[in-house]
Amino acid sequence: MTRTRVLIAGAAGRDFHNFNLVYRGRDEYEVVAFTATQIPDIAGRVYPAELAGELYPDGIPICPEDELEELIARHEVDEVVFAYSDVTHEHVMHIGSRALAADASFRLIAPADTMLTSTKPSVAICAVRTGSGKSQTTRHVAALLRESGKRVAVLRHPMPYGDLTKQAVQRFERYEDLDAAEATIEEREEYEPHIAEGNLVFAGIDYAAILDRAEQEADVILWDGGNNDTPFVKPNVHIVVVDPHRPGHELRSHPGESSAAQEGIDAVLDSIRANNPGARIVLAASPFAVEGDAAEIAGKRVLAIEDGPTLTHGEMTYGAAVLAAKANGAAELIDPRSAAVGSIAQTFEDYPNVGALLPAMGYGRKQMDDLKATIEASGAELVLIGTPIDLRKLIDFDVPALRVTYRLQEVGEPTLADVLEEHGLIGDKALV
Repeated sequence: MTRTRVLIAGAAGRDFHNFNLVYRGRDEYEVVAFTATQIPDIAGRVYPAELAGELYPDGIPICPEDELEELIARHEVDEVVFAYSDVTHEHVMHIGSRALAADASFRLIAPADTMLTSTKPSVAICAVRTGSGKSQTTRHVAALLRESGKRVAVLRHPMPYGDLTKQAVQRFERYEDLDAAEATIEEREEYEPHIAEGNLVFAGIDYAAILDRAEQEADVILWDGGNNDTPFVKPNVHIVVVDPHRPGHELRSHPGESSAAQEGIDAVLDSIRANNPGARIVLAASPFAVEGDAAEIAGKRVLAIEDGPTLTHGEMTYGAAVLAAKANGAAELIDPRSAAVGSIAQTFEDYPNVGALLPAMGYGRKQMDDLKATIEASGAELVLIGTPIDLRKLIDFDVPALRVTYRLQEVGEPTLADVLEEHGLIGDKALV
C-alpha cells in the first residue's frame, strides 16, 4: 500500500490534536514531521512514540517552520496540513504557496473532523484573536454554571511546553498541582485564575483521554479556547469573543470568521451582522482595577508588563497595565528594549511592533530569569503587572509593583446567562 506522506505545520497545540484524531493509527498515512513556530524551544524536539502510536516507534520529529521546503524535498511530502491559528489569512496562504511551490498539496482540516463529541453538555468559549477577553468570559460562564448547581470541568486549549509524555493528560485543582507540573508563566496565566475561582482544569495533548477524564467529574464541559482556534469539543453553545480594539481582525485572521472607541465597536457589530446574522450578540466590557493604592502611579516612571502572546503574535500594542498607567497619571511609560536581555531581547527583535511595555514571556525558567533581569535593568520606579497572574509569586524582582486586574462586565441584554438558559445549560429546562 502506498502511504500519503504528510507534514503538519503547527505550533505545539492544534497540530498534535489533528494528528491524534485524523492520522494516528492509520496505515494509509505517514506523518514525516511537524513544523513549529510562535512558541520558543519546541522545534528540535520529538513528538514521543508513546503519544504517536505503534506506527511511529521513534516518534515524529518537530522541526523549524523555516525548513518547510527542505523537509518537503527530503521526505517527498505529498501533503502539507496547516494546523495553527491567530495568523492572517495572508500568512496561511503564504505557507500554502510555499508548499505548492515545493510540489506538495496544501490542506486545512474541517473543524467537524477534529471535534470530539462529549457525553455531557458543553460550552465553547473562543475568540477572534488572542487577548480579546476570552479568559474572563470563560470564568464568568463557569461562575454562572456553578451558581446553577453544575459541576464544571474546564478544558483548556493545549499548552504543551514541557515533557510531552507526562503532559498527555493534566488535571489542575490546586496551586500545588501547578508546581508539580512545573507550569510555565504562560500556562499559569491560563490555569491559575480558574483554580482561584474553584474551577477544575484539564489540559494536555491527548484530548480524547482528557475529555473522558473530565466527563467522570463534571456535569458540564467548558472549552476554554486558545488563540482564535476552533473548539476541540463539539459545543451545545459556542461563544465567540470579538475585539473592538482590533476591528476587522475578525475577518483577517485565521480562523477568525468561524474599551474601545465607539467606531471600533460599531465596526465589529456591523461585521457580525453582515457575516453571521443569526448570532446572538452579548455586549461586555473588561474594566480594570488597580490592587492597592492607584495614587502611587502618579508621577512615576512606570514599566507596564502585559500578557506575552497577546502582544507578540496577537499584535496588540497595549493592555490593562498601560491603560491603568495612563489613567492614573504616570509620568512615563518605559520602553524596556535597551534593558532587555537574552530571550526577551530576542522577542523584541522578532516582534518589533510591540509598544512601550514588557511582554511577560515565560516559556521556561531561563526566560523567567531573562524577564527578571530586564525588569531590574529597566530603571522603573514602579511596575504595573497586567498579566492574569501575580508575577511576584514566580519572579522575585527588586522593584515596587502593583497588579492590575480585570473582569467581564456585561452591558445591557441579552446576557450570557440568557444565552445559556435558551440552550438548556442552566435554568428550569437545563439538560443536566
